[in-house]
Amino acid sequence: MLEKLESIAKRYQELDDLMSRPEVVSDYERLQALARERVSIEDLVAKYREYKAAVQSIEETKPMLDDEEMAILVKEELEQLKARRDRLLQEIKFSLLPKDPADNKDVIMEIRAGAGGEEAALFAADLFRMYAHHAQTEGWDVDVISSNETGIGGFKEIIFEIKGKGAYSRLKYERGVHRVQRVPITEAGGRIHTSTTTVAVLPKAEEIEVDIDPDELRIDTFRSQGAGGQHVNKVATTVRITHIPTGIVASCQDERSQTRNKMKAMAVLRARLLDRERQRQYQEVSKARRAQVGTGERSEKIRTYNFPQGRVSDHRINLTLYNLDAILQGELNELIDAIATTEQAKLLEEKVG
Repeated sequence: MLEKLESIAKRYQELDDLMSRPEVVSDYERLQALARERVSIEDLVAKYREYKAAVQSIEETKPMLDDEEMAILVKEELEQLKARRDRLLQEIKFSLLPKDPADNKDVIMEIRAGAGGEEAALFAADLFRMYAHHAQTEGWDVDVISSNETGIGGFKEIIFEIKGKGAYSRLKYERGVHRVQRVPITEAGGRIHTSTTTVAVLPKAEEIEVDIDPDELRIDTFRSQGAGGQHVNKVATTVRITHIPTGIVASCQDERSQTRNKMKAMAVLRARLLDRERQRQYQEVSKARRAQVGTGERSEKIRTYNFPQGRVSDHRINLTLYNLDAILQGELNELIDAIATTEQAKLLEEKVG
């Protein structure tokens, strides 16, 4: 690994030299290509240089242990240097892991009520608010694409987009079945019920990533309907698009404009088709893969929210936190950090092993 890092550091220096040459400076396309390559390894090279400096400092400090008067202070300094060296080495190892090309994409999230009827729909609304609050704290934008509300404030289904740097890299771990245990507002006897809600997290696809033949689409339009089924628009603005070869359907009714609804529905359709292909590729790769946090399947129960005990348990990493209220207000970073760290550690163990 250190040999690989040394070669990367040499390449970084080569790029610096190349980019200063007059013939390269005058060639805009080549200069841009070299600049992109340089940026892609810049952080890794900086960490490697810090690591080498820490190793050198350790070697230079060791002889000072022979000085009895300084031995205690030198020992403390060595412990700090070694801790820094080990931390940098771990960060470098994580940096060398393959990156998900979708990590920097925006996200389309789909939340659907599962088992539990009205209570599941109410919890779907709780989860939507949780993700919306989290997005706000991260500086991301939320845009509702379509929703199917119930009469008492729940959602049978809600689809929305979250736009922001690194949104998919953080939220991709939320995919799966979320279980809630609490006393429903409709329960007169005070009994705890268990309900489930399904969360899908799709990286937003660009048009060039998904080739869709217009002849393979069926586009239907309807008048928008309210929660009780009544028509709320006099014109047909709701758009439903069916991809005939796969049977995948996407619809949008939240905008007043049919054109805007069609654009949003197409964005959902592209994301679902891209996700379908990613899942197919994942299934092929996973046959040979030993370690992963969860399977990424929508049917997998990933987390339980227990209201009587005020706890949230993530079953993939056996983590339980007793701050349910804060998590439902969007404070998800502790959970996401723990899951991401475990995933990276397992990937690293797999790669080394």
